[in-house]
Amino acid sequence: MSDALPRPAGVTSTPIRFHFRGRLHEVSEVASTSSILDWLRLNARAVGTKEGCAEGDCGACTVALAQLDDDAPGGVRISAINACIHLLGMLDGKALLTVEDLAPGEAPLHPVQQAMVDCHASQCGFCTPGFVMSLFGLYEGSTQEPSREAVCHAIAGNLCRCTGYRPIVDAARRAYDLPPARLDRAPLRAALEALLERPSLDFQAPAALGGGRISAPSTLTELAALYLAHPHARILAGATDIGLWITKQGRALPHLIHLDRVPELHVLQQQGDELVIGAAVTHSEAWPFLVQRLPGLADLARRFAAPTVCNAGTLGGNVANGSPIGDAMPPLLALDSTVRLQRGTEQRDVLLADFYTGYQTNVMQAGEFLSAVKVPVPRPGIAFACYKISKRLDQDISAVCAAFLLELDEGVIVRARVAFGGMAAIPKRAPGCEAALVGGTLGAATLLAAQTALAHDFSPLSDMRASLAYRSHIAGSLLERFWLEVSHPTSLLRVEQARASA
Repeated sequence: MSDALPRPAGVTSTPIRFHFRGRLHEVSEVASTSSILDWLRLNARAVGTKEGCAEGDCGACTVALAQLDDDAPGGVRISAINACIHLLGMLDGKALLTVEDLAPGEAPLHPVQQAMVDCHASQCGFCTPGFVMSLFGLYEGSTQEPSREAVCHAIAGNLCRCTGYRPIVDAARRAYDLPPARLDRAPLRAALEALLERPSLDFQAPAALGGGRISAPSTLTELAALYLAHPHARILAGATDIGLWITKQGRALPHLIHLDRVPELHVLQQQGDELVIGAAVTHSEAWPFLVQRLPGLADLARRFAAPTVCNAGTLGGNVANGSPIGDAMPPLLALDSTVRLQRGTEQRDVLLADFYTGYQTNVMQAGEFLSAVKVPVPRPGIAFACYKISKRLDQDISAVCAAFLLELDEGVIVRARVAFGGMAAIPKRAPGCEAALVGGTLGAATLLAAQTALAHDFSPLSDMRASLAYRSHIAGSLLERFWLEVSHPTSLLRVEQARASA
């Protein structure tokens, strides 16, 4: 049975069009669940890209997307993504690069590939194409040798079980000592020159892609009308969650409405004392923007997810999905953020604290969608920090994620925001803890009262990530850590420095 919707007036059915191997490909009939990885291996027979975990966690399937971006060097932005959960329809208007494109035919190896050989950075080789493509994304983003930390972050979403990571990190840095091979040089230039011819993929009208199974509205008005008419369709942004419904749950998806072509949803700007982040803004774009204005988010931003996930997933999608362990929500709750919702021509702003009604349920009505997240910028002098507790440093789901905000007036706490993920069925503030803090001072008695109240705010579950007892204990400990950072910043800094040098 077709999953296509009746096309609204003025919406034409067009094939999914993207550049691959230097030419334009057009795919007319495709299921909404078809992934880039399936198309590569089963249709294009490009088997250099491997399938590993099928959930965007191991990186064996890493490929690179190239798309027009006037702010990027040469007008083209390169993003490494996981092909196993990235849907084929999301390629529309872009170029797809795989490991074979870096050195096609008789061309010499790309510097990243040559460095992997020189540094003996591959044993069984199954993971190697994914590492190469992640490092290719890093290589294209910088002309100077990256730090070890930058390399480790670039490959945070790639797993290797036999080579070990030291030679891979060495190879990433060694690549910069070799003769350069950037996008503006052959052979990569040949793979992208068609993309730079803007008229070839300059879509202006709304389209129903892949035989009508994926709608791609091109304005906010078109999106609102389409979703209002078909409220049972599924909104698609980065597919970092929807992709798992397909690969891990085997779910049959309804018609998809892709947000990528709606310019109003790509807004990323400061309006007065408020930061506005459109629903189609990726994590890779949103988090640096937030950290620049809210330094307390820096550590969480670094550990939120690997670049391959952040290059696809969106902050708006993370919020709308409402996972109890979604790391974006605790800091947004602590900052008193709001979400902009739209249904047809009507818009409304809802406090994020009032948005969730239960496990992955919210106040949105049929045909209503999240168009933006709005984050107030705290006034100078307000203390704000957030922390993530997980079993791994990189690319891991939180056991507990916490965010704290305190506003003091002459030593007295006049406003407190305490929010957690992983402690309840929804990301949630701690009302008892907040009440215990307001009116107190930065002394031991206030801290103890707040920790006691916090123990009654949540009754977390025990699961594979952490037990109830651990979660309850660590929540109080994180509050104490924040307390020490606020009340004794110099002493705590010395402790952190000692730990770092140990």
